Amino acid sequence: MSTHYDVVIIGGGIVGLANAWMAAERGLKVQVIERTSVAEGASVRNFGMIWPIGQPAGSLHAIAMASRKRWSALKMAGVVEVEECGSIHAAHRSDELAVLEEFCGLGEYAVELLNAEEALRRAPLLNPSGLLGGMYSESEMRVNPRVASAQIAKWLSDVYSVNFCFNTTVIEVDDHTAYASGGRQWPGERIVICSGSDLQTLFPDLFRKSELRLCKLQMLKVKQPIGFQSMPHIASGLTLRHYTSFGVCPSLAALKVRIANETPELDQYGIHVMASAFDNGDIILGDSHEYDAEITPFDNAEIDESILRELRKVIRLEDWTIRERWHGIYAKHPRLPVFQSEPVPGIHVFVGTGGAGMTMSFGLAEQAWKEWMGESSTCPTN
Repeated sequence: MSTHYDVVIIGGGIVGLANAWMAAERGLKVQVIERTSVAEGASVRNFGMIWPIGQPAGSLHAIAMASRKRWSALKMAGVVEVEECGSIHAAHRSDELAVLEEFCGLGEYAVELLNAEEALRRAPLLNPSGLLGGMYSESEMRVNPRVASAQIAKWLSDVYSVNFCFNTTVIEVDDHTAYASGGRQWPGERIVICSGSDLQTLFPDLFRKSELRLCKLQMLKVKQPIGFQSMPHIASGLTLRHYTSFGVCPSLAALKVRIANETPELDQYGIHVMASAFDNGDIILGDSHEYDAEITPFDNAEIDESILRELRKVIRLEDWTIRERWHGIYAKHPRLPVFQSEPVPGIHVFVGTGGAGMTMSFGLAEQAWKEWMGESSTCPTN
């Protein structure tokens, strides 16, 4: 006879783990089902950036900061190594500096405008050639994305007795039960689907109508002879046009026009460049954004070349040898920070955090569980 759970969660990536944590700390009996031996989707294929600075002021930034608090708690508990490294947006062009000046003037974020010398002091990886200044933000964090999910899963198992079933694909959800091939099943009062970029296996009609899109990003890794303890994440002027938090800056429009005229391929492939330096000398570089029909199994050499060309303008490295190349695919919604739906009572779809899964998942899940458990009457993500 199958064990009956209060909550069955489908997907063991960061979104599924966030939901498992929120349910387990409420004393609920939780089962997590993951199709691979370890979570190996978007949760392990990113920069390891906790990035509140990318969220617009107001409720979304508040959710990001709530997630940040959860990451701090994991650090204090010894679950995951978390660097409170902050970030620097570098300005090598006058229009980039203008946007940063306007953003700092908003007074909505804990940020500081830096001159070139100050920026280099905080981030020696920056290319000093043409550097006009930068903006430092204290809120960003770094985790190792390749081990963080596994570490959190072990902690949830050890501390909260969350049960995990790996190498298992759920093929159907019905009548408060998740079914896998071979007749295995997991009954649960509440089932939460956190299936990442898999938009077809369960409720395909719902996903087809959801406006969710698939996004592919290409990334690279280099290794330097020395490490970089607590080096801030580095973002370029190109990044200003990617995150919605900068959309309120009047100078952003002119920056976008200049980039479109000078380097249209960056808009074509959704390229904005960033670097995350780890204390062992690894530096993760990226990235790009291709959507839906543009996505193929094959990586585009032009994208990698464009990323590296733009990064050479922003940072300087002793060794530009590419040690690893990979791509990731995630689902995102054009307007919502996460797509939620309850196609039948007791079954919740919770997917589509886009490229902000590491930044937003804990806060989004906390908000959702407060609503589901009657602890909060509103949920602005719906």
